[in-house]
Amino acid sequence: MASNNQGGQGSGGRGGTQNDKQDNQRDEGETSRRGFASMDQERQRQIASEGGKAAHEKGTAHEFTSEEAREAGSKGGKVAHEKGTAHEFDSEEAREAARKRNESSSGGNQGNNKSGSR
Repeated sequence: MASNNQGGQGSGGRGGTQNDKQDNQRDEGETSRRGFASMDQERQRQIASEGGKAAHEKGTAHEFTSEEAREAGSKGGKVAHEKGTAHEFDSEEAREAARKRNESSSGGNQGNNKSGSR
């Protein structure tokens, strides 16, 4: 004898009846309240942070070499420029950034005296 659930069309099956399809359709603009993507950004960051901490404690976290970090930063900057979302420095900001970079690489103002006296 054939089952009422043959081909997934029966009332108790998981084959997707017409009623199931109507029940699963959502109004336009309504989103699911389940899953990581539906959470607010702060909660996503909190969960990701906990995962990262656990991976470091366990010893399975990836640790970037300076070369890997440099490459990743370069890629991020390229994408931001392509999308038009990158910050564009004005001349004063560029001077300030260069000054800070030079100070950090030389251990302070040593060798960076612009007055000409050394």
